[in-house]
Amino acid sequence: MTSEEKRQKAQINRLMAKGPIDLPFALLVLLLTAIGVLMVFSASFARAFYEAEDPSAMAALSVFLRQAVFAAAGVVVMFITSKIDYHWWRRWAVPLLGLTILLLLAVIVLPYPIAITSNGATRWLNVGFTTFQPSEVAKFAVILYFAATISVKKDKMETLQDGIFPYFLILGVIVILMMKEPHLSGSVLILCIGACMMFVGGISRKMVALGVSLGVGGILVLISGVLPYGQSRILQWKDPWAYASDEGYQTVQSLLAIGSGGLAGLGFGKGRQKLLYLPEEHNDMIFSIVCEELGFIGAALILALFCFLVLRGYWIALHARDRFGGLLAVGITTMIAVQTFLNVAVVTNFVPNTGISLPFFSYGGTALMIQLFEMGVLLSVSRQIPGPKSG
Repeated sequence: MTSEEKRQKAQINRLMAKGPIDLPFALLVLLLTAIGVLMVFSASFARAFYEAEDPSAMAALSVFLRQAVFAAAGVVVMFITSKIDYHWWRRWAVPLLGLTILLLLAVIVLPYPIAITSNGATRWLNVGFTTFQPSEVAKFAVILYFAATISVKKDKMETLQDGIFPYFLILGVIVILMMKEPHLSGSVLILCIGACMMFVGGISRKMVALGVSLGVGGILVLISGVLPYGQSRILQWKDPWAYASDEGYQTVQSLLAIGSGGLAGLGFGKGRQKLLYLPEEHNDMIFSIVCEELGFIGAALILALFCFLVLRGYWIALHARDRFGGLLAVGITTMIAVQTFLNVAVVTNFVPNTGISLPFFSYGGTALMIQLFEMGVLLSVSRQIPGPKSG
């Protein structure tokens, strides 16, 4: 491609990046974020008041206010990102992947107070003004790198050298580092994102099935016999009531919250399990509070919103201007879909309790901002969807 052709292509990209965003997707993101912030308020005020050094009304609102500020900032970031041509991010695919591996290594090797341990897992880095999980960066890094490289390989994705081995190697390195934290649910999420993008990119179904089977099988072997916490997690998952006073306590309290909600719920703000009974009530277990206060109907409506968001995300991927944009949309949408499924599966004891947040709902300012940034990238893809041809 000559310099003149590159200049013309860049000019076309800039013009198309000024198109309208996908309004249904943007409204769904805003609605879920708003509901999520409100649920953080309801789920967090009791513990925030109890743990405050100087208990007061403002202390009870501290968690909610922090989440609201990050949500507002995240929405601004989302709309700014949506105006950036998504092709611009391609140049950062390799550097971001390298940075991700360094951050995951830092979590493992650096001491406290830089690497933060909570509930037996070291997943956070302290950067002074806030903490964040490198695994959140890893998800977008994998999506960006896979989209940037798979989009140019086309038929080479069927080959072992170009289409299979490099991606299996990258996923393997990241999963091993995340399992050292340990972060089981994050590892499964990364594997699902990678497998889905490889499948859409052209790899055969058999190879995807083989890779996922090996990855999940390896993780199951680790948690069942190698990792120290693995066997106890499996046992309390099978019968949490037998371990209700120790390992199964959180799961039992989650199930009690869900059951207490019934069909219509106890009412917003009127839940009981958040009153220091349910651990992580405003974080990983927030969906239990949703079920308790809004009931089956409210929880079903929220899950319906997530389903509409995922379907719209895949619609954007299907209609994307080019292969790179389509793969970006597939990766980001799959991340939201799988993460939502895993969180709901954990709080309902469908899968072992591994600790994974609910997108847009769980407390965590930096995680929410990263998620809204990723939504901005997907909206940028939607801006360049070709319009219907006239005539």
